[in-house]
Amino acid sequence: MLDSDLAFLYGVQTRVLIQAIKRNKDRFPSDFMFQITKKEFENWRSQIVMSNPGAKMGLRRPPYVFTEHGVAMLSSVLKSKKAVQVNILIVRAFIKLRELLATHKDLILEIDKIKREQKNQNQKINSVINIISQMLNPPVNENKEPIGFKDREEKKKK
Repeated sequence: MLDSDLAFLYGVQTRVLIQAIKRNKDRFPSDFMFQITKKEFENWRSQIVMSNPGAKMGLRRPPYVFTEHGVAMLSSVLKSKKAVQVNILIVRAFIKLRELLATHKDLILEIDKIKREQKNQNQKINSVINIISQMLNPPVNENKEPIGFKDREEKKKK
């Protein structure tokens, strides 16, 4: 989540949020929070169609981005009732998102398993069909003498 979005949710100004983070830098390692690069910042701004390039969307610097853990850490930095309540809601949203992703992963694995089983079944069915086809249409060998009783008189005529 972006710093401005979190500041809005916590009911503080973005500069207040950033100031609190800078005072507690050791609580926000790179896997909790990072600042996007200037190039990423320019690319991000160019994606917003309604933006006025001269206005810079009110931003003078690239925003900070927070991971799930960084959002959770903010509640210890911003010590207001609203910050704690919002943090609980955000953590619950992340938990729900993780559950949904896990469910989709399980579904994908199950579908792959069914596909593999179906492929194996199709191979077995095709093998049975081939064997039955061979039994119903045996190869014809024209050089082979017919089996059965032969009249000696007919043999002599040939």
